[in-house]
Amino acid sequence: MSQSQADVGLEVGAVPPSPVSGPGQPIRVVGLPRPRTSGGLPLLDALKLRHSTREYSDRPVSLQLLSDLLWAAFGINRENDDRTAPYWRHVMVIDVYVASANGVWIYDPKSQALLPHLSDDIRVHTGQQDFIAAAPLDLIYVAHGERMTDVPPEERRLYASVDAGFIGQNVYLFCASEGLATVFRGAVDIAKLGRVLQLPDQQFVTFAQTVGYPRS
Repeated sequence: MSQSQADVGLEVGAVPPSPVSGPGQPIRVVGLPRPRTSGGLPLLDALKLRHSTREYSDRPVSLQLLSDLLWAAFGINRENDDRTAPYWRHVMVIDVYVASANGVWIYDPKSQALLPHLSDDIRVHTGQQDFIAAAPLDLIYVAHGERMTDVPPEERRLYASVDAGFIGQNVYLFCASEGLATVFRGAVDIAKLGRVLQLPDQQFVTFAQTVGYPRS
């Protein structure tokens, strides 16, 4: 297991082992494999299978599958750097945070990498249900209110939530296609989670989404 793969705590292929980061220890940039951008189920089949799941196995998600998932969620799909999900007034206000047992990263679509944010396991803080701390991944959709200069502050959460919803549906369809389980969650103490994530004043949590394998 390479250091970057160990940092994320994901299942990987047979590669030489190295020490795994522990809570509170520094985490590193994780270069993700090139995402697979073709294949999967036909759209109508994925729509038929799409559903929310609240019981998860602790089986880890491979680094390749995570790369594919994040690209499907909000990756770059055109040469002009546009994304797989639409976004408000062509202003990108959402960052996708990835919380796992070994820390929190921010997905960077341009480099197809995970940028280190926190070294602690914060999954228990990403919602109010018991299963969130056991599933391998929790995605957190964080909005940049400071980029929404044409929207009154009291309306920014509405617009940002629409963008987060687009991303969340992409995640649902990817999970349906790949045999993963997911649930888009609004039962989140967003103020507390913002503090845990150490967000600047004008950034805020919109929703969270759990991803993993269903409990058999």
